[in-house]
Amino acid sequence: METFPKIISVDDHTVEPPNVWRDRLPSKYQDTGPRIVRAPVKEMSFVGGKFAPKMGAVGDDGPIADWWVYEDLHRPLTRLDTAVGYARDDIKLEGITYEQMRPGSFSVPDRLADMDVNHVQSALCFPTFPRFCGQTFTEAKDRELGLLGVRAYNDWMVEEWCGPQARGRLIPLGLIPLWDAELAAAEVRRNAARGVRAVCFSEIPPHLGLPSIHTDYWDPFLRACDETGTVIAMHIGSSSKMPSTSADAPPAVGSTITFANCCFSMVDWLMSGKFDRFPDLKIMYAEGQIGWIPYVLERADVVWEENRGWGGVADKVLRPPSELFTEHIYGCFFDDAFGLQNLDAIGVGNVLYETDYPHSDSTWPKSREVGESQMGHLTPDVVERIVRGNAISLLGLTGEGLWGPSAPRQEV
Repeated sequence: METFPKIISVDDHTVEPPNVWRDRLPSKYQDTGPRIVRAPVKEMSFVGGKFAPKMGAVGDDGPIADWWVYEDLHRPLTRLDTAVGYARDDIKLEGITYEQMRPGSFSVPDRLADMDVNHVQSALCFPTFPRFCGQTFTEAKDRELGLLGVRAYNDWMVEEWCGPQARGRLIPLGLIPLWDAELAAAEVRRNAARGVRAVCFSEIPPHLGLPSIHTDYWDPFLRACDETGTVIAMHIGSSSKMPSTSADAPPAVGSTITFANCCFSMVDWLMSGKFDRFPDLKIMYAEGQIGWIPYVLERADVVWEENRGWGGVADKVLRPPSELFTEHIYGCFFDDAFGLQNLDAIGVGNVLYETDYPHSDSTWPKSREVGESQMGHLTPDVVERIVRGNAISLLGLTGEGLWGPSAPRQEV
């Protein structure tokens, strides 16, 4: 293409610096709140969709890694967390230290520089240690500490990661206390008051031991999102259960079908009745790709039309699912030539672009080249919408694609 729009990536990641919680939690939690410990890796496996690391004692033999320690949790930083800058064949399942990762993973100035290299103007970043929707705090024993941990992360996200040095180029994405829908609603409103327009959520809450969206449990949270214009962002793996076929399936199986949870989740939402109850609600699926969407919409419409009498949706899903999709749901992709060839069946207004920096799947530093090669058949106005226009509208950014003046920050 002669010109390619500056990218607004709706799915990148931050690797939290070591001091995020140490700087923000009360002193009584210094020994139980999230903190970094440098220690050997005793064992590490990722089979059947389950990540299983074991930390050795300080001074033991074995490769050294930086570990997040929180209550009884020991979670190492891994090369899969931050793989950009490494050859594909050198990206392995191994523990690393902060010194062994690209600084743009955790440093704002370095991140902006890497965005410049990749033709990226602005980016929305999902967490690493809290996991993709804050499951780490949900699984912890101490609920008071968990709530403080969620709030501390959100404060760091707004005040530092997306603070003045980011110059509006980093877009805040909040967490909620998933274990209490009323507290979740309060946190949505607290952050919306300072301009946060997106919040993480689980693609399949029952996998986390939480109620499904077919109950009324989540209504206070959904109402808060609906009334504040807060987008519900669901990343693959935000149910702590990646798709797989068996306990001994190699990671390549799960990596091929990562979209499956998004597929299941989208059908859940389309058949839940929530979009009729909360008409301004918007949801997005990060890293789910888009090529699978047309058939699922076709099948959902057939089921709604022919089977709703016994399908349990006649009294709550009042319009065809494909219409609900058009008004409420966004698919996100970074490398999906098939989906782009079938864009008319998805909808130009329902697609967002991403780079997945700094993960192993990331197209960095060639996201522009990938986009140009896959979008060459599209008109410039359509490319503009996919690469940045839809994100600007959805996330309430300025006309230049920055976070800031259109959503003024306020002290809360």
